Amino acid sequence: QVQLVESGGGLVQPGGSLRLSCAVSGFTLDDYTIGWFRQAPGKEREGVATTDRSDGSTYYADTVKGRFTISRDNRKNTVFLQMDKLRPEDTAVYYCAADDTNYVGLLVIDECDFWGQGTQVTVSS
Repeated sequence: QVQLVESGGGLVQPGGSLRLSCAVSGFTLDDYTIGWFRQAPGKEREGVATTDRSDGSTYYADTVKGRFTISRDNRKNTVFLQMDKLRPEDTAVYYCAADDTNYVGLLVIDECDFWGQGTQVTVSS
């Protein structure tokens, strides 16, 4: 059974940091490109960061570039999203998703085969 389980969300003050984890099971992480997405209330889901399965290349949305870092530990079947210098506009539910193709650029929603249930990130003072 394929599962992606996000964790690490919470409430943080502006300028703070959080580290999200996406633990996968039911498939081998090496074989999948993984993306982090987020959805704020009243807004569409958007891609935040992607790590490609072929060589681990990483891609970021302009809004998070320089503040967020995506990484993967294939031995632990886990993908991370380190979020620094958080802003109130980063508040959203964050999701990880998997696609079984090589990818250049941010993963798009329609390409994803599997999704996690999401974890809430709230940036507020």
